[in-house]
Amino acid sequence: MCWSATADLVAGTGIAAIGVLCVAGVRRVRDLPLAALPLLLGAHQIVESLVWRSGGGSGAATNAWAAIALPLLPLWVPLGVLLAEPAEVRKRLVVPLVAGLATAAVLSFCLATRTVTAEIRGHTVGYLLDLPRSPLIIAGYLLATVGALLLARDPALRLLGVVAGVGAVVCLLLWREEFVSTWCALAAVASVVLLVWVRRRPQPPAAPRVAV
Repeated sequence: MCWSATADLVAGTGIAAIGVLCVAGVRRVRDLPLAALPLLLGAHQIVESLVWRSGGGSGAATNAWAAIALPLLPLWVPLGVLLAEPAEVRKRLVVPLVAGLATAAVLSFCLATRTVTAEIRGHTVGYLLDLPRSPLIIAGYLLATVGALLLARDPALRLLGVVAGVGAVVCLLLWREEFVSTWCALAAVASVVLLVWVRRRPQPPAAPRVAV
């Protein structure tokens, strides 16, 4: 989320471009979901530019924004980390993945049975959706996303977890005060970290040659 329709569109396009570089640089198929995350984040920003231009409300753009932010991200991130990490680390990543599955299931049900609306509030957009036991859902969301990154063995992914955790707190404080929305800046920094991660990934071992 950025502070205007133009900012969202520009940021989303830039973040998506980083996503293209990430996907193009992938050396292992298992890295693809995590490498594609900036593409998803960029699309998210572009969708929100449409929310701005429509004046908020509960239209298709609002629903698309909510579908990405709520059920998709808490499932995408832990699954991507689990696939990218080596086998000996995956056991501890099952917990964030299960938390992501449960959180995504609850949020999907809420989106299917309730109406989400967007409100333009100065330089921010507020999204309203009646959630049952919201503190528990937020805890599950954070465990699935930030927790999965912090539990990774790769230092770049752990750095991304720290950036996501600290950045989310700062962005949330600014957003709740309705001062300015800076989530797009966090998405941009996270995408750059992922690009560095992709480029530093080792080449997969070459397949053994069979003598004929």
